[in-house]
Amino acid sequence: MQLINALLQANTTAVATATGTAADYFPIGIQLLFAIGFVAVMIGGSHLLGPKRRTADKLENFTSGIESHGTARQPMAIKYFLVAILFVLFDVEVIFFYPYAVNFRDLGWQGFGEVLLFVSFFLIGFIYIIKKGALIWED
Repeated sequence: MQLINALLQANTTAVATATGTAADYFPIGIQLLFAIGFVAVMIGGSHLLGPKRRTADKLENFTSGIESHGTARQPMAIKYFLVAILFVLFDVEVIFFYPYAVNFRDLGWQGFGEVLLFVSFFLIGFIYIIKKGALIWED
């Protein structure tokens, strides 16, 4: 019995000292090098072996089938960017409701009060945006 205990103790000490070394990550490094090498060989091979027919149609910018006209340096209305930023902002705020929905029973009334406070800030910001006219498209 003492022999088994001694062997188990020696085994746990050997495992505890062997973990966390750089040698543990060697297979991951080899796999990463093979993956990068494979991608480089495939891209290089397709570049060297692929057809090289340059026509006016192939050199033209792809615009989803819409005939391109004008330059890309035309001014664009800031409303598009404003709506995109507002969407991201409010979308991220809505994501914070998920942890509350998962843990609402454990949080109790204090959690409910904090969520009401969060929703009130959320609504104040939304009302401010509406009053500023950020969502009105017509000028």
